[in-house]
Amino acid sequence: MRFLWRWLKRLVLLVLLMAVGLLLPVGYIELACKGDPVDSRYAAILPEDWQRPESRTLLTYPEWHIVHTYDDYAEVIATGDPHDFNFLRAITGFWTSLCALSETSAQHGGFPWETRQMVYTIGVSFTAEMLGKAAYEETFGRAATMIRGTERSALDLLSADQARAYARFLQQVPWYKWNFTAGAADLATNDTGSFRDTERRIALGLEYRAKAAYAGIIAQAVAAVGADALRLRMVVTAPAEALTGLDGVTVISQSGDRLVIETPRYRELTYLMQQMADRGVDFIEIAGNDDILLTATSPGARASGAIHSFARQGYGDYRHLILVKVADLAETLRQMRTGPLQLEHIHDY
Repeated sequence: MRFLWRWLKRLVLLVLLMAVGLLLPVGYIELACKGDPVDSRYAAILPEDWQRPESRTLLTYPEWHIVHTYDDYAEVIATGDPHDFNFLRAITGFWTSLCALSETSAQHGGFPWETRQMVYTIGVSFTAEMLGKAAYEETFGRAATMIRGTERSALDLLSADQARAYARFLQQVPWYKWNFTAGAADLATNDTGSFRDTERRIALGLEYRAKAAYAGIIAQAVAAVGADALRLRMVVTAPAEALTGLDGVTVISQSGDRLVIETPRYRELTYLMQQMADRGVDFIEIAGNDDILLTATSPGARASGAIHSFARQGYGDYRHLILVKVADLAETLRQMRTGPLQLEHIHDY
């Protein structure tokens, strides 16, 4: 009994230490990443029902950092192995970017507690997931590649394809709607029986099934509280023909060359706004706001006006988080057509 009690105490202590470790970045953000509040009130044109807090354009990035991480991971394992991906750098990128965004949010209405809870929750979950994958891939996973040799196995190739498809899926659809169960079944079907394939089938199969179970819980929770709005409204100035043929764009009202339009959100919005800018559309207000965050990539480590920059994995370039005035957005997008900055994503609210 004493033996069991001693190990139970050690297990509890280990769990407590892990919990404290996972929460340390949260404490750092709370204590060290507070900016000076600035009165940035803006007289919105759109009615209140179509306005969203301006700070949300900044605080949507942490979720997209996770999306980008899966894309970086897919790029790395397209030609390499999972242990070639720097999981710790992905974690650091999440928290350092959140620190910069938290400081900047003070000038745009602050970091609302509800959003704060959500961002911290996904940050801690993301950190735990990356640490778990790092622990496995740097030990058992790396050993399996050494036994395999230099030639990649069938499931190495399949899992790389799955990672790429998942990264693309996340651009527009919530992660919990991905069919993890089908992914695990594909691994089992294509297992050749080699040591590496068996290891991938077991390791990734367990991961996929765990995520499938968790996804079901999240889907039920979202259904209970309701999903976020999938469309937003903005005010633009545009030639009469500029919006013709743009899928998903609805003109709500028009006064001279000023129009109120409704569009999809998320990744689809980025593509639409680039097209609109190319057609001569200028943006006046988006969701009741006059500032918006975008991310861009470039070969250089710095970009003018960036509130945070860091290296991407797998691509050999850098990502920049840039806050721009909505009135300057169209011209900024036009300039990006010629580089060196390349538009990655426009963050709505």
